[in-house]
Amino acid sequence: MTQIINLRTARKQTARAKGRTLADANAAKHGRSKAERSLQDARTAKARAELDAHKREPQA
Repeated sequence: MTQIINLRTARKQTARAKGRTLADANAAKHGRSKAERSLQDARTAKARAELDAHKREPQA
Protein backbone atom coordinates (compact mmCIF):
# COMPACT_ATOMS: atom_id res chain seq x y z
CA MET A 1 0.00 0.00 0.00
CA THR A 2 1.25 3.49 -0.80
CA GLN A 3 1.64 6.39 1.56
CA ILE A 4 -0.89 9.21 1.55
CA ILE A 5 0.87 12.49 0.79
CA ASN A 6 -0.45 15.96 1.43
CA LEU A 7 0.31 17.79 -1.82
CA ARG A 8 0.45 21.21 -0.17
CA THR A 9 3.20 20.15 2.26
CA ALA A 10 5.05 18.31 -0.50
CA ARG A 11 4.97 21.47 -2.62
CA LYS A 12 6.26 23.55 0.30
CA GLN A 13 9.06 21.09 0.98
CA THR A 14 10.25 21.18 -2.63
CA ALA A 15 10.12 25.00 -2.61
CA ARG A 16 12.19 25.10 0.61
CA ALA A 17 14.74 22.69 -0.85
CA LYS A 18 15.01 24.75 -4.03
CA GLY A 19 15.45 27.94 -2.03
CA ARG A 20 18.07 26.32 0.18
CA THR A 21 20.14 25.19 -2.81
CA LEU A 22 19.90 28.66 -4.35
CA ALA A 23 20.99 30.25 -1.07
CA ASP A 24 23.93 27.87 -0.76
CA ALA A 25 25.02 28.69 -4.31
CA ASN A 26 24.82 32.44 -3.62
CA ALA A 27 26.74 32.07 -0.36
CA ALA A 28 29.48 30.12 -2.10
CA LYS A 29 29.68 32.70 -4.88
CA HIS A 30 29.48 35.93 -2.87
CA GLY A 31 29.86 35.25 0.81
CA ARG A 32 32.68 34.67 3.23
CA SER A 33 32.68 32.21 6.07
CA LYS A 34 32.50 33.34 9.67
CA ALA A 35 36.13 32.31 10.19
CA GLU A 36 37.27 34.44 7.25
CA ARG A 37 35.34 37.48 8.54
CA SER A 38 36.73 37.13 12.06
CA LEU A 39 40.27 36.69 10.71
CA GLN A 40 39.94 39.84 8.62
CA ASP A 41 38.55 41.77 11.61
CA ALA A 42 41.46 40.60 13.77
CA ARG A 43 44.00 41.62 11.13
CA THR A 44 42.39 45.03 10.78
CA ALA A 45 42.39 45.58 14.53
CA LYS A 46 46.04 44.54 14.78
CA ALA A 47 47.07 46.86 11.96
CA ARG A 48 45.16 49.74 13.56
CA ALA A 49 46.80 49.07 16.92
CA GLU A 50 50.28 48.97 15.36
CA LEU A 51 49.61 52.23 13.53
CA ASP A 52 48.35 53.89 16.70
CA ALA A 53 51.47 52.72 18.56
CA HIS A 54 53.63 54.79 16.18
CA LYS A 55 51.75 58.03 16.73
CA ARG A 56 53.71 60.89 18.18
CA GLU A 57 52.33 62.86 21.06
CA PRO A 58 51.75 66.55 20.33
CA GLN A 59 54.17 68.83 22.14
CA ALA A 60 52.49 71.39 24.32
